[in-house]
Amino acid sequence: MNIVAAVDKNWAIGNKGELLVSIPNDQKTFRLLTTGKVVVLGRKTLDTFPQKQPLPNRTNIILSKDKNFRVKGATVVHSIDELMEVLKTYKSEDVFIIGGESIYKQLLPYCDTAHITAIDYEYEADTYLNNLDEDPEWIKTADSDEITYFDLSYSFVKYERAKKSGKKS
Repeated sequence: MNIVAAVDKNWAIGNKGELLVSIPNDQKTFRLLTTGKVVVLGRKTLDTFPQKQPLPNRTNIILSKDKNFRVKGATVVHSIDELMEVLKTYKSEDVFIIGGESIYKQLLPYCDTAHITAIDYEYEADTYLNNLDEDPEWIKTADSDEITYFDLSYSFVKYERAKKSGKKS
């Protein structure tokens, strides 16, 4: 499985229920990576989408503790076990974990690739992704040239788990 996230220098991903910044090229890359694939997200992340609706042209799977939560155009699951059962019907490389913080934390052990937009800036933030640079289980395997959007610099970085063996115990 894959993780997709945009992070700042401190591996922050959001603040007060919103993304830290909107970079058109990052959004384009996200669409290219995930269109036609499976995206796994939490209900709070769904709330940040236009009209709070699932992403088009993707299989949306939403992990929510609320047993009564339903949303048209998405599969809703209520536990990691239930999610893993649903995901068995898809190729692991076609599954993208797209947030938020608690979903990333719960599913990082199941992932073997991370597509990170590394933003060279420190934002005010309240949600974070694990710092993969400090995690010996993860190796940086690709890094784009620095890209500039107005006064903001960022790059696309790919990380891979050092030993691809699924969930770690």
